[in-house]
Amino acid sequence: MASQHVQVERDGDVVTVTLDHPERRNALQLDVIDQITEALTSVGGGDARGVVLAAEGPVFSAGHDFAELAMADLAAARHLFAACTRLMDTVQSIPQPVVARVHALATAAGCQLVATCDLAVAAESAGFAIPGGRGGLFCHTPLVAVARNVGRKRALEMALTGDVVDARTAAEWGLVNRCVPDGELDAAVADLLARATRGSAASKGLGKQAFYAQVGLDQAAAYAHAIEVMAAASQTPDAREGMAAFLEKRPPRFGTRAPARNLTSVTEHPEQARARVEGGGRWRPPS
Repeated sequence: MASQHVQVERDGDVVTVTLDHPERRNALQLDVIDQITEALTSVGGGDARGVVLAAEGPVFSAGHDFAELAMADLAAARHLFAACTRLMDTVQSIPQPVVARVHALATAAGCQLVATCDLAVAAESAGFAIPGGRGGLFCHTPLVAVARNVGRKRALEMALTGDVVDARTAAEWGLVNRCVPDGELDAAVADLLARATRGSAASKGLGKQAFYAQVGLDQAAAYAHAIEVMAAASQTPDAREGMAAFLEKRPPRFGTRAPARNLTSVTEHPEQARARVEGGGRWRPPS
């Protein structure tokens, strides 16, 4: 599957989604956002085990296209940013681990996209910036994702100064998992994804989605939600097989992954966990 500016290729169990609009610096125009979202949604419903998000050309992504945004009225601007948020939500809602392969500069919403991916590997020549603070339109939405990776002070330094953060600093700050020499980027991405996709794909998909559901909750509600998910997960065929294989000292034989797109089909929604904890309720096994 391929679209005008987004290429999708599968190699074994891995799907690579590539931004391919270098003449526009891989800007996240509305049609490009929709194409990436469609591609990831399709992958999420399939049997691939992992996703690489990559780009072609001298820039990973320059973020939103000011030529498009300058023509937008309030309703159109809301629609654009809502579509971009749907893309970010899709990255984190599909069960497969998504690894950003960052070979060059990622700015504004491009940096937001890297920060949103589950994992990220950057070449030494890459850089990261949310440069709105240097101009007239602050990077409000990119800052949401960046702050959840690097913390408040560093996120605000990036947003207020607009300065480029080099790849090694980005790794130290937690914006990417690691920085590697340019010539080792593909090997490092493949190695990380291979390690992130071993084991039960169904279990890992549920684990990824449960992580994003609980990570923004306070500790008590997070534990309440995690208890429900882990208790339900312990009854699944792959969990039973994994425990049996461990006890019998043999390799596990996991089943084919079934997409786990909706956590509410497994256990309670995290907001239910929050309400129960705030209401003073105690966890009880489901009847």
